[in-house]
Amino acid sequence: MKTKGYLLDTNICISMLKNQHGVREAILKVKPENCYVSEITLGELYFGASFSNNKEERLKDVAFVVDHFKVIPVSETLPLFGDIKADLRREGKLIDDFDILIGCAAILNHLTIVTDNIKHLGRLPGIIVENRTNRSI
Repeated sequence: MKTKGYLLDTNICISMLKNQHGVREAILKVKPENCYVSEITLGELYFGASFSNNKEERLKDVAFVVDHFKVIPVSETLPLFGDIKADLRREGKLIDDFDILIGCAAILNHLTIVTDNIKHLGRLPGIIVENRTNRSI
């Protein structure tokens, strides 16, 4: 199934900002206008900035992400989040709530999620997962 674009997971945004693992090149290849981030990713990036020894520079990084990628609101993912988390709990395969919310944004918006976290996000039904970090998985 062809998707409508790419949802960048938090770890991919961090790799892009640090110019690591060929992520910038991969984003340029698919075009930034075809890339999205979840509000959850923004929250994680804001936390990282606040926890950093160089908060002002990290906040500039967050602003860069906001300026260059479309942001998907978390509220639209909540009903699917509830269903998927309940199913994962029944199966004994729980993963982090933020990962589920980010994954739900990809599923609902017909986006391929680009992540290093294939092991966990791959558990979500209907998700298309890709690793573009030029590292072994």
